[in-house]
Amino acid sequence: MFYELLTRMTRGHKQALFTSIDTLTSLAALPVAVLLAAWVPWTESTLMNMLPLMAALAVAGVGLSWWLGLPRIKLNAYETRGIIRTAAFSFALGLSGVLIDRALGVGLPTGVFFIFSLLVLVGCAAWRIILRQLTIQIYRRGKNRMRVLIYGAGQTGQQLVAALRHDDAIHPVAFVDDNPTLQSLVVSGLRVHAPSSIEDLVADKDIQRVVLAMPSISPPALARIAHKLRTVGCEVHALPSFAELVGDGDLRKRVSPVSLDDLLGRGGLEKELPAVSHAYSGRRIMITGAGGSIGSELCRQLIACKPECVVLLDHSELALYNIDKELRSISKSLRIVPVLGSVNNERLVRETLVQNNVEVVLHAAAYKHLPLVERNPIAGLQNNVIGTKILADAARDAGVDRFILVSSDKAVRPTNVMGASKRLAELIVQDLATRSVGTRFSMVRFGNVLGSSGSVIPLFEEQIARGGPVTLTHGEVTRYFMTISEAARLVLLAGSFAHGGEVFVLDMGKPVPIKRLAQQMIEGAGYTVKDGRNPDGDIEIKVTGLRDGEKLHEELLIEPDMLTTPHNKILRAQEGYLSEFEMATALKDLRTAIDENDVEAARTVIGRWVEQGSLLEAAKRH
Repeated sequence: MFYELLTRMTRGHKQALFTSIDTLTSLAALPVAVLLAAWVPWTESTLMNMLPLMAALAVAGVGLSWWLGLPRIKLNAYETRGIIRTAAFSFALGLSGVLIDRALGVGLPTGVFFIFSLLVLVGCAAWRIILRQLTIQIYRRGKNRMRVLIYGAGQTGQQLVAALRHDDAIHPVAFVDDNPTLQSLVVSGLRVHAPSSIEDLVADKDIQRVVLAMPSISPPALARIAHKLRTVGCEVHALPSFAELVGDGDLRKRVSPVSLDDLLGRGGLEKELPAVSHAYSGRRIMITGAGGSIGSELCRQLIACKPECVVLLDHSELALYNIDKELRSISKSLRIVPVLGSVNNERLVRETLVQNNVEVVLHAAAYKHLPLVERNPIAGLQNNVIGTKILADAARDAGVDRFILVSSDKAVRPTNVMGASKRLAELIVQDLATRSVGTRFSMVRFGNVLGSSGSVIPLFEEQIARGGPVTLTHGEVTRYFMTISEAARLVLLAGSFAHGGEVFVLDMGKPVPIKRLAQQMIEGAGYTVKDGRNPDGDIEIKVTGLRDGEKLHEELLIEPDMLTTPHNKILRAQEGYLSEFEMATALKDLRTAIDENDVEAARTVIGRWVEQGSLLEAAKRH
């Protein structure tokens, strides 16, 4: 009944009700103030003299209340500013009482009106707070509100709690914070707990979502916290600071430019891909390029498989340091062996494999940025081809059970050095697979990975943040996309399915037009595209022309024949390979070109031995 009355009242009715309650509170406050003032005699004549004063105060109270806007403050928004206005109203009314008392000659002491002002302040604020809580409880009765745990009791976390207090669908339950000085305190009405108690809080308080309200910490640190929370049984979301949402903060933190499904051209496949724990549990695993985009995600997913040991090989000190620190913070018991060095260091590679009794090698180390490798072909071929040969030979000689090469769609009929280097790496692995008895060699091939270093998404975000233009190499260019999580899972699945020599390919849906992607990101950031149809738009899409060796459309297969695997989203390609003699000749010629730093000779080698579309023509142009 009371709920129906609340919902039927108009705004004018509510303002009139608030004004009436304020007036009654003021009228009641004056005699109470006189009673509390022990020095004022409480007689019938005093009461009779007060009546005109009370009537005048009632009129003054109505005027002051409307002038200060008290009736127009919504109960649900009555916070600090509302109390400040109430204080202004009460003391202005007390001052008015002093002036009216002098004008009417009632003769009440000034101290009475000071007490009166305090009583009005307490009364008017109290009835609003009490009525606010009652109204909120009535509105929320019977509603199934989402229970949220907020990680971070700083400014952003407190602002989030303040915002959610007005939300009928979400209920903030408690804070979690790494700062020991905040733990056990009450902030914004919520208790602050230590991160170690998250699992108990989720279970005891029926938490459905954890919100990371720490926008100032670095993305790797945020990723580590999010990874720790994956096992608590609830959703984990990250929140930018409120200042970034409306201020001058990084655009990439303020907007979500395009949905993942739109970007991929399909739904995510992580939930469709089967678990792979059985293939890696209790094994000793080596990941090359462990600090890179794919390598680091492989490490994170392997932790859940509970391997006996992971060996991290990377030539970047900073990348190796970051992934080593992250893994140690996630898993205290796992044996982690960080190795700083290159796959081109044959002695280091062989000693590492033997000393750690490595059973599985996941080879993700590669130079992958097309323009850089095109301008530095010798370095690209040395790392991607010779490095793969050194590692693969060492893995076979060390008795490694499985060797999985991470390849690229650019290896299919390559028109650039990077793609050709990856295809040569595939040919090396295919050749060893035909002659290896103990080691099972396989490859996994996929397209562009969202969020990886050098990918198109960060580039577009940076250009949009600068106000454009967004650069596009060709208006018709298309690319396949997948998430880092999907790419890492596919690599792990390849290892579990492999019998030797296979090229595994993920069903990545349809290729995505990059121009459409640019338009979606511009519009998702809240801007309009500037073109011939909209000359007053915000950001222009500028076509710069295809770069050296760049394709208009990438492919995933050299041959059209495909075989099935135990999972319907993963296919197995049947592709030709070089004979042992041809492979040896190709590597001999390539090593000679690299040793002599002869770029033309190196391009001739890859133009001769790699399946290619226009690679020879591209080599001639150089």
